[in-house]
Amino acid sequence: MPVTVMYPEDRQIPDDGLEHEIFGPEVQIIRRTKRALAELDPADCAEVDGLMIMRHAVSAEDIARFPRLRAIVRMGVGYDKIDRAAAAARNILVCNVPDYGTTEVADHATALALSLRRGIVFYHERMRSNPPAAWGAVKNDLIRRLGVQNFGIVGLGRIGTAVALRARAFGFRVSFYDPYLPNGAELALGIGRAATLEDLLRQTDTLSIHTPLTRETRGLIGRDQLALLPRGAVVVNTARGPIVDVDALLALLRSGHIAGAGLDVLPIEPPVDPIPDILRAYREREPGLEGRLIITPHAAWFTPESEQDTRRKSAETMRAALLTNRPQNVITPDMY
Repeated sequence: MPVTVMYPEDRQIPDDGLEHEIFGPEVQIIRRTKRALAELDPADCAEVDGLMIMRHAVSAEDIARFPRLRAIVRMGVGYDKIDRAAAAARNILVCNVPDYGTTEVADHATALALSLRRGIVFYHERMRSNPPAAWGAVKNDLIRRLGVQNFGIVGLGRIGTAVALRARAFGFRVSFYDPYLPNGAELALGIGRAATLEDLLRQTDTLSIHTPLTRETRGLIGRDQLALLPRGAVVVNTARGPIVDVDALLALLRSGHIAGAGLDVLPIEPPVDPIPDILRAYREREPGLEGRLIITPHAAWFTPESEQDTRRKSAETMRAALLTNRPQNVITPDMY
């Protein structure tokens, strides 16, 4: 039962036997490093029962190249690049790995919020300017006592919950908005709950976004929503780039309504020309934005440990899909 294991060109992962150990002798593994599924040899496609992918998109045309395909495992959380309707039409299971980097992303989101709210990057930029700024503290909308701020979370899944616990430990007052959670979820965590997204934004000083990218969440945080945040708010996004209108975010950063932003994701990744204005402003160290804007390259998930977890959990998920009657982490065509 062949399984194709694909890795992006920039992520060469050694064939060290980890997947063989999990699949066992009854599964043959075909490893290919390609930029796109269209580059796969048709002979390989003809043999494959299971397809494991990291960053690749999977279109209806791609799926049609695999006559025996029974399962697709996304080696990560997001599944927005997979044509789930086309897969469902062929009764192909689509699964993801939702728990491989929960703590890493939560740590990264919290670190971005703290780096901005404590002025760490702001002072870093001032101290290395030429000539360096005066030695001493500076009054700035970014820098406030954590305990007087409300930390708002959009999406209280695994990562959102982990962020809530971290923010609470640092003394923030924590609230969230998630229409899919049952009543009482907030009581178990000892945090607040907003009835609507608008209610959450109006009371939020530091916003952290943790929803999947779906039809409902694409463009969820636009200009009107960002404008509801109190003046001096900070926005952190470690979820998916298209959830936030980055042009509106840049405009509100420039106006001073938003004090700071930390982004690990952008609408198109990797960025291509014409790159977003917010990335250009960041790279060019636009005056007035230095220390108020942090961009990292969709790296929140990564540690050597999370990378190993990704491989192991992906193989376990594929094995369950192909060799047992109890598949795991199944994503339905219309999920969310």
